[in-house]
Amino acid sequence: MKQALEVQANLSSEFPSLVKCMHPSNVTGGFWVGLPKHFCSKQLPKENRTMVLEDEEGKEFQTKYLVEKVGLSGGWRGFSIAHKLLEGDVCVFHLVKPSKFKVYIVRRKGSDEVDVALGLLKLESSTQQIELEKEPKIFVKTRDKPLENYGMYENRISVEKTGKFLEVLPLDISEKAIQNDRLDLGSEVLDSIKLSESMIDFKEVKNFEDFNILVNGLIIDSEFSKYLKTKYYELCCNQKSFLHENLLEGLNCKLVAGVIAETINIADAIRAAKLTTSHHSFLTWGQTLKSFKGLGMKVGFLSARLDQLMNLSMKSRRYQEARLEQINANEKKRKLEAKLVEVTEALNRLVVDIGSLEEENADRLEILFQEVASAPR
Repeated sequence: MKQALEVQANLSSEFPSLVKCMHPSNVTGGFWVGLPKHFCSKQLPKENRTMVLEDEEGKEFQTKYLVEKVGLSGGWRGFSIAHKLLEGDVCVFHLVKPSKFKVYIVRRKGSDEVDVALGLLKLESSTQQIELEKEPKIFVKTRDKPLENYGMYENRISVEKTGKFLEVLPLDISEKAIQNDRLDLGSEVLDSIKLSESMIDFKEVKNFEDFNILVNGLIIDSEFSKYLKTKYYELCCNQKSFLHENLLEGLNCKLVAGVIAETINIADAIRAAKLTTSHHSFLTWGQTLKSFKGLGMKVGFLSARLDQLMNLSMKSRRYQEARLEQINANEKKRKLEAKLVEVTEALNRLVVDIGSLEEENADRLEILFQEVASAPR
């Protein structure tokens, strides 16, 4: 709780906030979270309406605020499951807009594990930290003064500097619809992420329409373009299983989406590889696949293919190097042979010269020698 209060203390005082410790009823069973009555009466709308919960990554979830029950229902279940909230976790709710909470989660002691893959991949692109200094500033003086009264049709909140208005639109929510929403949350859409009603074995996937990407009980198809989803479907069909089904439990959905997307990219890169592909690229792909395998991703078939390509590439490289050495050696041999011919020709000339000299001077040299020897004293 101390850490949560520190988080709250660092939030902009322009907007009201509250701290809520999670109890069993908030994270299991009923999936209902009550809010302080004095906060609701001062800061929240006077009628039932949809409230947006934005997590620290910028992902938005819709939930229903019920005035009479002074709390959040409906979509709270999806938010709780998506973030794997546990009893003892603390949520800091920051009311950054009339119908929008920015939610910061402080895990209970012992449950705030650091996701090893976050440091490994740094693939959580799309993370959107709210920048309060860039947000339009509502004329509300901290958490002691309520937001302007929310009328059904007329009330608006003036915004500093821009001169624009945030219009609070009416939302007709019947009690029956609320009850239906609470009873049938299995197919609830959470910013286009759906809660899965049941786990599906890959054997049950007969075509692309049956193919959904499930992570922690959530269908995260919305994290992928149709192209990427089709590519992943083809990879899974090739292996007759969901490649991500053995991933470590509790990994962030965006992180899992990043792992899957990078697996697709590497698979495409391997398919497009050539003998001229750099050894560094092969090493990088191999190290990444090794990391994914450590997280539980089924990428062994890609690693095996990559090893084969690296082996063939190394043989090709050794062949090219040997051919180059052979060419260089033959060139040296040619030069040496040319030099040998030149030296041989020189020797032959010398032999001829010496022979002619010997024939001409042999007798004369003998006579001269005798003359010198017999000369008078």
